[in-house]
Amino acid sequence: MKKTILAAIALFAMSNASQAQLVKFGIKAGVNYANQNGTNITVNSTNYDTDAITSYHAGLVAEVKLTDGFSVQPELLYSTQGATYKNAFEEFKNELGYLSIPVLAKIHLNKTVSLDLGPQASFLLSERNDFDYKNAETFEFAAVGGLGFNITKNFFLQGRYVLGLTEASKDAEVKNSALQVSAGFTF
Repeated sequence: MKKTILAAIALFAMSNASQAQLVKFGIKAGVNYANQNGTNITVNSTNYDTDAITSYHAGLVAEVKLTDGFSVQPELLYSTQGATYKNAFEEFKNELGYLSIPVLAKIHLNKTVSLDLGPQASFLLSERNDFDYKNAETFEFAAVGGLGFNITKNFFLQGRYVLGLTEASKDAEVKNSALQVSAGFTF
């Protein structure tokens, strides 16, 4: 009976060890180079051009290995996006804070490089701007594509482009876009 219990404990421990290799958790943070693009960008009947802003993102990462060459990477990030609006007379900055949930398919090209593709849902948490104009949509859907680089077993770098597919504003045909560069650690 003792041998059976010891064998069960050993089997359970080996099972947990193999599961730990299939799922990795981690943290990441990085820089956004974000802009809002579209047509008919007007605020109070005035046309504006947009310039990109530099902002940030940070959050949690999980990687679920399905095969040697393929894994799924869901993330939970706080990401700031937006733009600087300007015309001949004035300039103001609109910064939107989102809870972003990308779910990426990671196609491992080799042990170091992966192609990361997938959808992203974002929920508006805050809007900080230099004018009193509450017009941001509370939900955004985007497509994400980029590359991941495993520097060591636990340290990685990522570069990706986020293309907004839904409108970011209630009053203008504007979509968010962001170029993101990040670094992270897995445990």
